[in-house]
Amino acid sequence: MRIQAILGLLSSTHYVQNYFNDTLNVLNHLGSISPYHRARHHHASEIVSELPIDCTVDQVMLMHRHGSRGPIGEQRYIEQLIQTLHDATDVIQKVELPHELEFLRAGYNFSLAPHNLTILGRKELFDHGVEFALKYPHLTTDTILSSDSSRVVESARWFALGFLGLDSDVRTVTVNNKDDPVSWITPAPGPACPKFNYSFGQQATRTWSKHYLPVITDRLNMLLPGVGFTEDDIRGALFACAYDLASLGASPWCGVFRPDELVNFEYERDILMDASCGYMLPDNMGPLAGTVFVNKLIERFTDSQGDSRPLYLEFGHDVTILLALSALGLAKDDPPLSPDELRPGRKFRTSELTPFAANMVWEKFTCTSSYDGPQIRLILNDATMPLTICGQGMDPTLGTCSLDTFVNANHYSTSIRFRDETWNATCGV
Repeated sequence: MRIQAILGLLSSTHYVQNYFNDTLNVLNHLGSISPYHRARHHHASEIVSELPIDCTVDQVMLMHRHGSRGPIGEQRYIEQLIQTLHDATDVIQKVELPHELEFLRAGYNFSLAPHNLTILGRKELFDHGVEFALKYPHLTTDTILSSDSSRVVESARWFALGFLGLDSDVRTVTVNNKDDPVSWITPAPGPACPKFNYSFGQQATRTWSKHYLPVITDRLNMLLPGVGFTEDDIRGALFACAYDLASLGASPWCGVFRPDELVNFEYERDILMDASCGYMLPDNMGPLAGTVFVNKLIERFTDSQGDSRPLYLEFGHDVTILLALSALGLAKDDPPLSPDELRPGRKFRTSELTPFAANMVWEKFTCTSSYDGPQIRLILNDATMPLTICGQGMDPTLGTCSLDTFVNANHYSTSIRFRDETWNATCGV
């Protein structure tokens, strides 16, 4: 089987073997444009998911990515692919097609609107709202905060429908309606940090793509002589696989690619995001921008302003979550990822961290006997993510730590303030 071949290729660590053997579905490995699925976090297989019976969750802060959407900049690659296929219609009708490409005989069309939430994206958020209500029936709120992006606002409303029902009078407020000097949902890119630029990630993907796209292009051109696929066409086919899944839940293109080819595509998506809003950004810019979120979390869980609420429902982007994780030092690879070398055992894997509809749930809980004082836990995509930033203070069974330990461990974040000397020097303000 193909999956066994890729397991043999990527058997450098025990984690990698388990990762692919247990999930099997390589379609969950499309980076940040993967369908939503329960995460498998690095070194978390032994973490117990249930809190002790004497513990109660007192406060929750949710940061939710929007659901599955249509393509953004990727649309042009899919359109180019469709044009190439159209121009080769006569060739495709005459050539003997292998089984996985027989669908091309009837033609391939793509009509998903760019940027917009898909039907499946709506369902993801509604389902997550229902699940959230079942998990935290004792918590409620009358306000939801969202990025001003239309797909994020819509995602928030579908979640609210699942969580609170039709008769809810919850208000959805966008970051533009608030007077915060910088938003923890959208701290970058923008005027808050002018040097923050997605071009760092785009350059990294251009470098990595030279290592794997030519091989796929040659293979498919051998299967379909006369069509004349370019590397941009192959990129379009990979995006068509992902966005058909986002729209329809299936794609004929996904079966065209071998598992090792999808693994290379997943790595491309990872270095795109790591270099755009993570650890590969120059001058520690990713962690710096993420301090806005971490400081807001600490402010709320310690009630330092005296106005904290039991529940915060907030909706943003994959960038929101990745910036926060980078400020926390979570999912950090040492040495950093490289656009010239595949790292099969990496921690920074956006398929697990930020698929469509990713949800980062922070819990503050107290116990009558198991622990002293308030504790903190991170649940990312339905799986506990160990708070390794707490060092020896982390409970190895639950992956949690005391709130005091967590605050002390985040001395980098608590030392940064928006537009202080460090912020301005890093961001070019």
